[in-house]
Amino acid sequence: MGLGVGEQHVAAYLEHPACGLRWIYDIDPAAAACARAKLPSVRAATSFDEVLADADVDVVSLASYDDAHFGQVVAALGAGKHVFVEKPLCRSLDELRETKAAWRRAGNRHLAVNLVLRGAPLYLWLRSAIAAGELGEIYAVDGDYLYGRLDKITGGWRARVADYSVMQGGGVHLVDLMLWLTQQRPVAVTAAGNRISTGGTSFQYQDFMAATFQFDSGLVGRVTANFGSVHPHQHVVRVFGTRATFISDDRGARLHTSRDPQSMSQSVDFAPLPPSKGVLIPAFVESILGVEDGCAAAQQEFDLISACLAADRAAASGALQRVEYV
Repeated sequence: MGLGVGEQHVAAYLEHPACGLRWIYDIDPAAAACARAKLPSVRAATSFDEVLADADVDVVSLASYDDAHFGQVVAALGAGKHVFVEKPLCRSLDELRETKAAWRRAGNRHLAVNLVLRGAPLYLWLRSAIAAGELGEIYAVDGDYLYGRLDKITGGWRARVADYSVMQGGGVHLVDLMLWLTQQRPVAVTAAGNRISTGGTSFQYQDFMAATFQFDSGLVGRVTANFGSVHPHQHVVRVFGTRATFISDDRGARLHTSRDPQSMSQSVDFAPLPPSKGVLIPAFVESILGVEDGCAAAQQEFDLISACLAADRAAASGALQRVEYV
């Protein structure tokens, strides 16, 4: 559903031996027709309901606009489908509660959000290194989501979405890395933002947000969602441990293992991006086939959006917010 990023979903399902693609759909008939020309054996749906009514459909993949995710996820779960969806899962606490209720009613249906940095070789290596104790005790994680694509929020569909959140729409990738790498959940968050880069444009919401997350362990996480940055699109990540510091920025990824000013950092030569935006789909399919626990995976998605929603509340209120986990 949605044939922008959704074309990479299509490619991933077509490559998986357990999958057969039955339908494609886009609200733009021209986009659907273009995709249909490349996939002559696949039907182009005239509506989302047409897909949900097909009893032979097991999985629905959603690559629609952010404000469509909630309704489509709930409808797909209600139709008994497994759901793979682009971020964010939903956009408010009420939507999150209803989404989880729909997931529970659906029984053993699997639900996953496409947080693609989990599939990047660099962060797979880093997660293993942290788990092995190579960085020591982690006491701080910093992440900067440098979007560098101002035109997409001043002239694209994001400009037309009510209450668009840069934390949900971009910073979520760095919040997810923080939770996924450390295997911890924040308990509270403070945040602030501004709308300076998009001043004088039709975009009405904050284009920059900085959030500081607190954890029971003492860990502090800082994440910025910077959509107006004069910088190429990039994820800057810093992880500080008692034995080593990891940094990934426009100089590359490296590991510092000494406080000696004469010491050299060690280069970490893994790709910082996944090979495609469909990289997580094979594991999602395998989880449906019974290899992984879908309940634990879905709860990770609920925890992530809970943390992002708390950051948005903190920025709006100017006060510390407890993370309300659903």
